[in-house]
Parts: sequence; structure tokens; C-alpha cells
Amino acid sequence: MTELPQVVIVQGLPTAYLTAGVGPDVLLLHGWGAHSGLVWPLAQRLAQSGFRVYAPDLPGFGQTPTPPAPWSVWDYAAFTLAFLDALGLNAVYLFGHSFGGRLGLILGAKHADRIVKMALANSAGVRPTPPVAARLRLSIYRRALGLLRRLRLSYAADQLRAWYIERYGSADYKAASGVMRDTFVKVVTEDLLPCAAQVAVPTLLFWGDQDEETPLWQGRRLEQAIPDAGLVVFEGAGHYSYLDRLSDTLRVLNHFFQTDADAQRPSP
Repeated sequence: MTELPQVVIVQGLPTAYLTAGVGPDVLLLHGWGAHSGLVWPLAQRLAQSGFRVYAPDLPGFGQTPTPPAPWSVWDYAAFTLAFLDALGLNAVYLFGHSFGGRLGLILGAKHADRIVKMALANSAGVRPTPPVAARLRLSIYRRALGLLRRLRLSYAADQLRAWYIERYGSADYKAASGVMRDTFVKVVTEDLLPCAAQVAVPTLLFWGDQDEETPLWQGRRLEQAIPDAGLVVFEGAGHYSYLDRLSDTLRVLNHFFQTDADAQRPSP
């Protein structure tokens, strides 16, 4: 097995990906601000268990260039399908973490023929309702910013925007820039619960009960929304629950995938 990335052109983007193993195909999708290396520990173990694994760097992360314009989560889902097509992969087992879970929800709902089974770890996609104070603060900020721009006070508007981002922007938003900052806004404002209700493949959810980025209540909401879903909660684990409890994740995932993966393997 090698950890040197390969490159395939997908929608005009030279897309880096890691691959290993022989057997039924498994696609692993990393989270926002991450890269294929953060799902690779799980991918390696799945490869040792008799699967062929693929872990791409999604556009704007790792060694894959940023999208040509701000993308929505739907654009990323379309890119994922194009990645599968570029590698000649018809139907795959899917593992998605956080942002990768968003893509899984869309693929499992709209392209179930391409997904055999799906496992999502600490998946994003459930949009929480901001507190009243936060909504009021944002409304005041937008009005003030709009007024400064209408008065052509560009410097003051830029100063206000920079202050607001520094004071109230999320770490992911502040870490992004240019196209990826606008992409982040489009992604996090999308509520995917309607997609969750349409997921048409067996789904397993992994969650850490100490996750502060996508709290456990979101996992329970997804379990309720997805027609055929089960939830595995790891006590003491955080947002990267599958890494915090790698051996346990592999054991459960092997059992979940192996049920019908064995049927796909040729007889000795």
C-alpha cells in the first residue's frame, strides 16, 4: 500500500487521491478544512480487511485546487459523482466525515444507485437555529454594513466587516479565503434534513458524545430522519470519533459492510 497520491482530472481539476487494497470499492470523504490523510488511517485498515479504498482530496483541500467559483454542497456532490465516473466506479460503499457526511446525505438521497451502504461520522448537514441574540446581532450588522456601502464609505464598511468576522466568525470561516470563504457560506447555510429523509440506502451513523462542532443531538436528528439508519455513540469521543475510537469503528464498519460485500468477492 502506498500513501503517495495519484491524480485524476475531474471537471477540469487535477484531483489528488489515495488508494489501496483489493476488493469491493469504498469511497472515503474527509471533512471541511481536512484532507484525505485524515481518513487514511481508517482506509488502510479497510484495505487490510479486503476492500479497495479511495480517498480523494476534495477541491480546495489537500493537494486538489480550489473550485473555479464558489461551490455549493450540491456542486461538491456532483464533483464526487464525476470522480467516481473518472475512475470507472459504478456503486461504492461510502464513508463520510463531517462535510463528507453532507455529500453522503445528497448522494444517498439523489443517487442511491451509486451507493451500496453508507457510514457517516459526525456528519454535518443539520442546520441549528441560531439564538435570538445572534440573529438580532447579524441583522443589525447587515443593516449597518449596507448603509455604509450606500453612503460609499468603503473604508468604514471594510473595517466593520473585518471587525465582525474577527469577533463573531467561526474558525473555519476565518481560516478560509477568497473562493473557499464564499463556498463555506454556501455550504453551511444549506439544511440537508430534507435530503436525510430521502436517503434510500442503509446508513450507519458514528458519533462522539463530546462533539462540540456537530453535537450529538444532530446525530439523533439524522437517525430519526433517515429511513434505514442506526446510530453508534462513542463515549468520550469528539468530532473525530472514528479516529478517537479507530479499532471500534473498524470492527463495526467491517460487520456493516461485509454483510453483502462478501457476496461481491469471487470464489477462491
